[in-house]
Amino acid sequence: MTIADRNARPRLIIAGTGSGAGKTTVTLGLMRALAQRGLSVQGFKCGPDYIDPTYHTAVTGRPSRNLDAWMTSHEYVRDTFEKASAGHDISIIEGVMGLYDGKDPLSNTGSTAEIALVTHTPVILVVDVRSMARSAAAIVLGFQQLEPELNIAGVIVNRCGSAGHYTIVKKAIEQMCGIPVVGWLKRDEDVAIPERHLGLVPAIERGELEPLFQRAADVLMEGTDLDLLLELAASAPPLNAEERSPATTAHTDLANTEPGSNSDSQFDSVIRVNNRHLSYAVQPVIAVARDAAFNFYYPDNLELLEAAGARLQYFSPLAGEGIPTDVDGIYLGGGFPEEFAAEIAGNQGFLEGLRQAAQSNMPLFAECGGYMVLGETLTDREGVTFDMAGIIPAQVQMQKKRAALGYREASSVRDSFLLKKGEVLRGHEFHYSTMTYRDEETIPYAYETKGLRSLKQEGYAAGNIVAGYTHVHLGSYPAAARRWVEHCLAYRQERYMQR
Repeated sequence: MTIADRNARPRLIIAGTGSGAGKTTVTLGLMRALAQRGLSVQGFKCGPDYIDPTYHTAVTGRPSRNLDAWMTSHEYVRDTFEKASAGHDISIIEGVMGLYDGKDPLSNTGSTAEIALVTHTPVILVVDVRSMARSAAAIVLGFQQLEPELNIAGVIVNRCGSAGHYTIVKKAIEQMCGIPVVGWLKRDEDVAIPERHLGLVPAIERGELEPLFQRAADVLMEGTDLDLLLELAASAPPLNAEERSPATTAHTDLANTEPGSNSDSQFDSVIRVNNRHLSYAVQPVIAVARDAAFNFYYPDNLELLEAAGARLQYFSPLAGEGIPTDVDGIYLGGGFPEEFAAEIAGNQGFLEGLRQAAQSNMPLFAECGGYMVLGETLTDREGVTFDMAGIIPAQVQMQKKRAALGYREASSVRDSFLLKKGEVLRGHEFHYSTMTYRDEETIPYAYETKGLRSLKQEGYAAGNIVAGYTHVHLGSYPAAARRWVEHCLAYRQERYMQR
């Protein structure tokens, strides 16, 4: 398969009738099967999840991207898809929950269906047909009728008892729904995807799930018409450039000056911050913690910071590394520091570097796992307590049950290097820990967050520190990325003036 037209983007969304229908198994099996055919596969995930994109990246060998039409605009979603899919043979987009499940039970907002409509992508519906025959047709028919504009192009049935069972449900669905059943997966406990938990990502990165990925591909190929799936992917209409509005597309807004584009400059790399040219030598540098303990970053956030003028320098606290020298900002992403609390507590160079950065008023942004490390102590699920950076006067306690999950609108409580008071970033909250402050009444909260059922103040913002449990998406308000980089530049200039 080749891409003849630059606007052509062969693509499919793998959606489920609900969580647990098997869409992740189908997605991973399909990605691996297509890659084994020699195709270049680009993965995407609907919604804010970090775990499934890590699966995709392990299977395809290239970073998977999140597509979220609640956290970001429709234009942003299309722009993200177009840029990431360019040059690849096929894009596979994994849905979230059931096809129509999202933020609002009365609309498609935040759902897989919304992403399918925004990107004009054919949908392959995964249906669990255990203990079911003609009723499977009723399920598919209902999904077709709920949103007539949606292109449900085919069906894969999961957990069939036998080839005969598959034949029965295939005939029923194709007769009543007029779309092909392109394949089936038998009941096979060997392809069960592990329950999502934070400690799963290191196992993925160590390659421990490779046999599972290959087994998913083998089972999928046994009963699925891959050629027909490729035809359905190729039937997706060309992306309509007229639908994209450069004036409102964050990527275009932040990246219209490319490094090295100024031929008059004596420097090899030139970037623009607030309409000023900056040489590579004075470009602000943001240190990004990235390893098995800190790896929940939206690629968009990193790219938006770079497009706004920053250079990113990655380091690994788990490898014993401290904050890199000569940096102008720090980004501590989410992850699972509780899994590596002993190693983090033992890296005094890292913790002391955080303290010195805070004392020197360096812009320091931390979210979820990074936020936890800024506290005084972290107590793991076994009750063992470890000393952390002690920048935030609070203790972190891991819980056996999930403490928070859901979309958040994070409105800034006060001015900071990231947001002015009242400005809003959208994001997502998901954690098993609680943060208990020593004095709740005096805490300078960072955000007032609005979820589906609650409004609360959370996080910490003091000096040049902004931290909280919410994983923010800078694409929801790109001005925050520019402001962050400008503060890092100001910090860098002040340092040089003091030398």
